[in-house]
Amino acid sequence: MTPAHRIAALRAAAARISDVPLRELVSADADRVRDFALRVGPIHASFARQRLDRAALDALFGLAGECDFQGRLQALFSGEHVNGTEDRPALHTALRGALVDAAAARAAHAQAREGRDAMRGVIEGLRALGVRDVVSVGIGGSDLGPRLAVDALAPVSGGEFRVHFLSNVDGHAAQRVLAGLDPARTAALLISKSFGTQETLLNGAILRDWLGDDARLFAITSNEQRAAGYGVPAERILPMWDWVGGRYSMWSTVGLPIALAIGMDGFEALLAGAAEMDAHVLHEPPRSNLAAWHALVAVWNRNALGLASHAVLPYDERLRLLPNYLQQLVMESLGKSVRRDGSPVGVDTVPVWWGGPGTDTQHSFFQALHQGTLRVPCDFIGVAQADAPYAGNHQALLSNLLAQGEAFANGQDSEDPHRAYPGGRPGTMLLLDALTPHSLGALVSMYEHSVYLQSVVWDINAFDQFGVELGKQIANRLLPVVRGEAEADDPVTRALVVELRRA
Repeated sequence: MTPAHRIAALRAAAARISDVPLRELVSADADRVRDFALRVGPIHASFARQRLDRAALDALFGLAGECDFQGRLQALFSGEHVNGTEDRPALHTALRGALVDAAAARAAHAQAREGRDAMRGVIEGLRALGVRDVVSVGIGGSDLGPRLAVDALAPVSGGEFRVHFLSNVDGHAAQRVLAGLDPARTAALLISKSFGTQETLLNGAILRDWLGDDARLFAITSNEQRAAGYGVPAERILPMWDWVGGRYSMWSTVGLPIALAIGMDGFEALLAGAAEMDAHVLHEPPRSNLAAWHALVAVWNRNALGLASHAVLPYDERLRLLPNYLQQLVMESLGKSVRRDGSPVGVDTVPVWWGGPGTDTQHSFFQALHQGTLRVPCDFIGVAQADAPYAGNHQALLSNLLAQGEAFANGQDSEDPHRAYPGGRPGTMLLLDALTPHSLGALVSMYEHSVYLQSVVWDINAFDQFGVELGKQIANRLLPVVRGEAEADDPVTRALVVELRRA
């Protein structure tokens, strides 16, 4: 059955309850709060405020069976070539655990353990060199995951290494990162699978010149020959593997910045949290599987309700980069319009993912979410226990988290139309017991598996990203134009270049 045929049945189910206010769906079902929630390790998830009733939920779980969620998960974990366009497995789960007895998965897990041993060696080497600051140079998947984890988990003070991130090719970014650092006590870590990424190599050259020598220059790549030609000797190169996509690579040696910031034990705890979620997702049937719930609700919102946007709202400042990270994970994975066999998918795929931290965003875009014409489903993410010593602030933060979820769903009537809140905005509440390496690992793993299961419903490949290549190719052609060595073919580009040269 095609994705279009699958989605037609969901739309019929949605039409049946389209006129029922969300607050009535909740109040009409005494057991809904209990039955539309799951607890997995450190995460409590409530789907009670999604625009679903039990019949719609039955239809979604029927879809999960029809799409063989459990079989497709087994294929992923076992190392089958689920990335068909590149004829590769996607074995990021093997980086953090050994859950299946398949040769490919066992071999990948062994390589991952060797990679972690190499990470420990690098940390010891940096310690011996007296390094205090490490600049991690990478972009996309070589940056967003480590940046998220370091920002969320690094100690406020007292860490052995301070980790700084440099991704943008804009020279102002390098200037700001290096300001105040001491070259004699700084190391540079260049992260690029191909070691051909323009942004990383240009920024790496800045770092190499700034350091004054190559003694504190390290690389993480699958192209050791290119890294060596760049000036990084073999003993300072950590491996990357083709069976791990960039946006799934924070669990690999690409996570070295995380280990530097929170310690190797903390990095192992991050992996353990992800592995715990992996085991849950692999072994639990869809009705008790958190990733399946999250994926099916996402498909429902996109295809049955036609919602074209999705907001991620973490109510914890330490998770402020989670929306940025999920933008790449979700939109690069699911931003496809053809099926695995190359035929048109025939239905809408990924919505636009975006967001920001509460309570800041309540004073920016929440007006549009509450009273605008566009309905936007939200993932609210809260943390029950705070580490900061300001209890009153945390209580206010949690009260705002709960209030916004309630207000979006229930709304409020008013005789004054300017003060009326329509409600009916669906939201999922994800509550972490505390923000730890273990709980962050579990949360990110859940999102990874949700993305994969959405791709199963739409019959698309979640593991390639050819859509990012065209702009890069054109940029390479235009670099001589910007340098004044050639003329652009495109008439609009030619006119814009004239304006750039005039400035």
